[in-house]
Amino acid sequence: MTTHFATSSDGTQIAFTRKGDTALPPILLIHGWAQAGMCWEALTERLSNRFHLVAMDLRGHGASGKPDDPTAYADTTLWGDDVAAVIAAAALDRPSLVGWSYGSRVIAAYLTTHGSAHLAGVVLAGGILAIGAAREDWMVGPASPGLDRDLYTEDLNRRLHATARFVDACTAKPLPRALYGAMVGANMLCPPHVRRALFGADLDLRPAYAAMTCPGLVIHGTDDAVVTAATGQAAAAVMPHGRYLPYDGIGHAPFVEDPDRFAADLADFVTTSRGEQP
Repeated sequence: MTTHFATSSDGTQIAFTRKGDTALPPILLIHGWAQAGMCWEALTERLSNRFHLVAMDLRGHGASGKPDDPTAYADTTLWGDDVAAVIAAAALDRPSLVGWSYGSRVIAAYLTTHGSAHLAGVVLAGGILAIGAAREDWMVGPASPGLDRDLYTEDLNRRLHATARFVDACTAKPLPRALYGAMVGANMLCPPHVRRALFGADLDLRPAYAAMTCPGLVIHGTDDAVVTAATGQAAAAVMPHGRYLPYDGIGHAPFVEDPDRFAADLADFVTTSRGEQP
């Protein structure tokens, strides 16, 4: 797929790819901490005949620009503007936003700065609810990236091994070798200064989701070792029109571990939230 670029409000280039007919209902896929848009490939393969799927690389990740200034990753307005820039560049009309893990922080930023009136719905997969000092102990799983200092070191060897451990911990069962290697490689494209800056702010995301007017769906693996399942339950509970859907025996990446089920649930949600027939 061709990589396209949108320009955010501070000039940062935000990379995105697209799959599916642009006339189909749009879904914007927003990946998690230190990942890249490639993580959604199993999902886009299953849904591109029914939806226009756009996967963005967050600032500091993948093929997107990687500002040196740590404040570029703490500013809620910039994160919201990144999403808005991709929506505009890809000409997405009433998109559904899907956020994995840290993607929940990015969606919350968009809700805060641009609102939810022009969205069909929001889906969180293993999404976080707070960062920094606002994060509460019950939200944190034993494999949270905030607990492993080697993920942030300038020592390449230590950082690579820590990244491999983190990707391994994202699923309840081992991934196929090629997919596991690709996800570790994508993680390594996120440099240590970005990794450190991503958790630099103190931010509670719950007010943003409490103000959301569009439908919400929270899918969370019950065996998630990165973000607790209780966090997913709390996210759905705070949304005025939210629903919690647990995946038993699944870890932090439900769209990777059970792509068939995730694709079916996402398709049903998007179709229903847009008021269309299945």
